[in-house]
This record gives sequence, structure tokens and C-alpha cells, in this order.
Amino acid sequence: MFKSTLLAGIALTVALATPAFAQDKTVKIGVLNDMASLYADIGGPNSVVAVKMAVEDSGLLKKGWKIDVISGDHQNKPDVGVNITRQWIDTEKVDAVADVPNSGVALAVGNIIREKNAVMLNSGAASADLTGKACSPNSVSFTYDTYMLANGTGKALTKAGGDTWFFLTSDYAFGHALERDTAAVVTANGGKVVGGVKHPINTADFSSFLLQAQASKAKVIGLANAGGDTTNAIKQAAEFGIVAHGQKLAALLLFINDVHSLGLKTAQGLSFTESFYWDLNDQTRAWSKRFSELANKHQIPSMTQAGNYAAVLHYLKAMEALGGNPHDGAKVVAKMKEIPAVDPLFGNAPLREDGRRMVKAYLFEVKKPEESKGPWDYYKTVATISPEDAAKPLAQSECPLVKKK
Repeated sequence: MFKSTLLAGIALTVALATPAFAQDKTVKIGVLNDMASLYADIGGPNSVVAVKMAVEDSGLLKKGWKIDVISGDHQNKPDVGVNITRQWIDTEKVDAVADVPNSGVALAVGNIIREKNAVMLNSGAASADLTGKACSPNSVSFTYDTYMLANGTGKALTKAGGDTWFFLTSDYAFGHALERDTAAVVTANGGKVVGGVKHPINTADFSSFLLQAQASKAKVIGLANAGGDTTNAIKQAAEFGIVAHGQKLAALLLFINDVHSLGLKTAQGLSFTESFYWDLNDQTRAWSKRFSELANKHQIPSMTQAGNYAAVLHYLKAMEALGGNPHDGAKVVAKMKEIPAVDPLFGNAPLREDGRRMVKAYLFEVKKPEESKGPWDYYKTVATISPEDAAKPLAQSECPLVKKK
């Protein structure tokens, strides 16, 4: 009698627990990025703003979901990023880590995310390896990568006659990947790499590096860096008269915040590739106006901040489609790849099996001061790059998730 009662009690407990688990409607998202250093303007606290906008726009809060957003500063150090991520998942029960600029940090954090079966919503990290040899069933990359940048800016400048290149490269995973991918495109289009130099991240003085670039006589100096490193290099190149003496600077990764910092007088004529610009259409303008009203310093959104919004919005759509939080990151990412990925900023852009979102890219040029019609009116579109041309073909992918035909 006691045994049968006990078994009935266990069965009743399981029956009650299973639906409760399926209906768990609590989610916790951690925004991990550089909050105070050279990448703070392109991500930082304003990425948190973008993520909170996505939570609000998902409509889940009104349907009774509880969604918390926390943030952390990885200080551009992989060990710091790993420690924060581990604590978030183990102690604070974080389900997804968003943004993660700095490819070195993202590659390290991605390993922990996979080990703990959480989700990484990458918007800020650029290395194409994140959807290549380091791809994971727990990670997606929503916004851009080094392959896109190389096949936008690198190809355009080489075909326009910039057939000799010298690289000034940030000495960590992102810079190495960007130089590698751009050099491959330059060579494939008949150009030649004549040299290069690596610089530490967050460099204040680029003089010795720029002198080497100048002495190379290369037609194009490729800046394989980002954020404050890019703006410092461009400012100091202007002081050296590098562009005035006939060499062209290729800002292989440039954000609107960088252009704003430089000013149009210094930045005019720079060519670069992005997948988002606030002034592309009515939807991007309307969203960017909302963002600016909430953002620190009323800034216009960067490409990666817009990507954070899109990634979190789609992540929450997948959660809703699953009927609740399964606390199984690989299952959520699989659902993200299965359902349509549509948002007002990047349009209809599905997620591939390697975790890369198939977004369009744009080759932009910075306007001359007299061409700008108002605040933040900085870009003119030179070319639109199809998602298929902006992403590495799956046939060439090193991602083990890709089923080769």
C-alpha cells in the first residue's frame, strides 16, 4: 500500500513539473562588452539600451514574461570575459550573453557558452571564425564579420586601382582575421600585399607604424583595427600628410560613432562597409530616433547596437515559439534558425546552419562637409552587397555544423 502510494505521488509530481517547466517564462540576458574603453561608443552602455528596446518591442512583458537585462565590462580581456560569463550562468542564471565585441573575448566566451549550454548572441565580434572553424550550436552572429568587410571595402578599392596594400593591424584575433580575409580578397582581385605591421590594442601613438606604411609606397594602407585605434590612426595619418601625398586609407571597420568623433573634414572620402545605417529607410530612421532619445549622449546607433536589438528580438521570438524557456541553449538556437528572421532594421535575413545571419551589406563613403544636410548625415551609398556576396559560401565553410553536399 505504502509503495503504490509513493509511486503515485512521484508520478503526480512529474506530471505537475513537466508542464510547469515548459511554461517557464523567465529569461535573463547579459550584455557583455567594453563599457569604458576604446569600443565603448560602438557598444558600451548604449548596447544595453538597444537590448532593452528589443525586450520591450518583443511584446512578451505584456504577456506575463519576466525578462531581466544585466551588463558587464570585459575590459577587452578574454579571462575577464570568461570569468563574468561563468559567474553569470552558474550563479545569476543568465540564459544568453549578447554583444561580445572583441573577437578574442568572443572566441573564449563561446567555449564557456557551449560548455554550459547557454546562448551567445554575437553582434560586436567580427572574426569570421565565429561562424567558421569556431562555430557552435549555441552561438549566432547577427551583424557583420571580417569576410564581409574584406569583400566590401577590400574588393572595391583593389578593383578601383588600389592594387598594392600595406596593413596596419591590431594585434589580436580580430585584427589577424581581418588582415587575413582582406589580403585574400586583394590577391584574388589582382592586387599585392607589400607589407604590414602589428600594433597593440588601444594604442595612443601610431607614428612609427604610419612611417612604415608611408615608406612602403603602397597605394592603400589597410587599417585592420577598430574604434579608438582606427580614429587615432586616421587623425595621425592626417598629421603626417599621408593621404595628401597620394596614399589612400582603407578603414576596414568604421562605425558612425568613429566618423562623428573624427568630423567630416578629417573623415571625408573614407570608404568602408557596414550592414546598417540609421538613414537607410523610414523604418531605420524611426527606430534610430527612438534609440537616440534613450541613448547616452543622444547618440545615433552604431551597426553593432542595431545588431544587438535584432539579435535579442529574434531570440525572444524563438523563446515564444518554444512556449517557454527550455533552459537549453542549443535548442533555442536551433529554433532561431528554423523560424523566419525578420526585423525593421535588417529586413528578412535568415540564419544559416553555421549561425551567420544573411544580412545585406553596403559600401559607404563618408560625405564631404558641404554634402551633409544635417546632424549625423555622414554616409553616401556607393554599392549594395547581396547577402550571398557578403557571407563566406557554405561550400568553403570550416564549420563542423555545415553538412557538405
